[in-house]
Amino acid sequence: MDTPTPSSNRSRAERAAASRAERERRQRLAEDLAQPHDGVVTRAMLHAAGLTRGQVRSEVERGAWHAIGRHTISVCGAEAGERARWWWALWESGERAVLDGATALLAAGLKGWTEPTIHVSVPNSASVRPLVGVRHHRPRSLGRVVEAGLRRTAPEVAVIRAAHWASSDRAAATLIAMTVQQRLLLTGTLMGAWADVKVSQRRTLLCEVIADVCDGAHSLSELDFARMCRERGIPEPTRQAVRAGANGRVYLDVLWEDLGVHVEIQGAQHAQGLAGIDDALRSNQLQLRKAVKTSLQVPVLGLRLRPDDFMAQVAEALAAASRESAA
Repeated sequence: MDTPTPSSNRSRAERAAASRAERERRQRLAEDLAQPHDGVVTRAMLHAAGLTRGQVRSEVERGAWHAIGRHTISVCGAEAGERARWWWALWESGERAVLDGATALLAAGLKGWTEPTIHVSVPNSASVRPLVGVRHHRPRSLGRVVEAGLRRTAPEVAVIRAAHWASSDRAAATLIAMTVQQRLLLTGTLMGAWADVKVSQRRTLLCEVIADVCDGAHSLSELDFARMCRERGIPEPTRQAVRAGANGRVYLDVLWEDLGVHVEIQGAQHAQGLAGIDDALRSNQLQLRKAVKTSLQVPVLGLRLRPDDFMAQVAEALAAASRESAA
C-alpha cells in the first residue's frame, strides 16, 4: 500500500499540482452550492460544506471568489446578475426577509417590467443595515409568503404593494394590468386581497383600475363616459352600449350617429400592460387626419390615466365631423 508523500518531500511540481487540484475541488464544490442561487452562496453554506474560514478567505483574496456582502460570496465572477442580487438582498437582510412589491413579481415571472430598486420587506422587529439599491419596507404583516426558491410575498400581496410603492399612477396601473394579463394570479384572488386593504393613498385609482382589469361590476360605465363628455363641453353620444364577449372582455361602444363618429372603449385586458395607450393615441391622430367618419379606439385604462388626451381626440373628431357636415 502506497503511503502519501509528506508535503515537505514533494517536488515543486507535485506541490503545485496538489494546490491546483485543491483549488479545483473548492471551485466545484462552491459552484454546486451556488447553482440553485444564480452564482452566489453564503459563507455559512461554504462552511457547512466543509470549507474552513481560512480556505474561503484564501479564495476571496486570490480573486477566485468575490465578497459582495457580509454574508454573500459570488463564485462565478465579480458581477452578480439580477437574480443573484435578489439572493444577496435577502441574505444580507436577515432570515425573515422577503422580496416584495415589483421585485417579488419579477421573481414570480413578470415579463416586460424593469425595476431599478430591489424591494425587501422585513418584520417590524428586525434590525437591518442599509444596502445600496435596496429599499427595506416594514409592513404590519408580511402577508402570504412563497417559500420555494427566492423567498417572496405571494403575487396578490406583491402587486398591491407594488402599486402603492410605484413612482406614478401610470406605473401603478401598469403593474396591476401586467400581473393579471400574464396570469401571475387570478382576478378573484386580486379582488379578495384588495378588499382586505384598509389604508391606501391611491384608493380611488386602485379601486377603478383593479375593477377595470378584473372586469368587475364597477368598471367604466355609460354614465362615466357621459359625465366625461359633459365636464369637457362635448355633446353626449346618441347611443351607448356595454357589450360582454365570450372571453369576458367588456366594450363600451359609443356613437354620435348624426356625425358618424364612433368610439370603442377597449377592456383592460385588450392589450399587454399599458403599452397600447400611446399606440392608440398615435393611431387615432393619424385616422383623424384622413377621415371624417372616424372610429377611435380607447383603452379603458387610458381613460383612467390620460382622460384629457383621449377626450381631446373625441372632441377633435366631433369638430371635424361637424365642419364636414356643414360644408
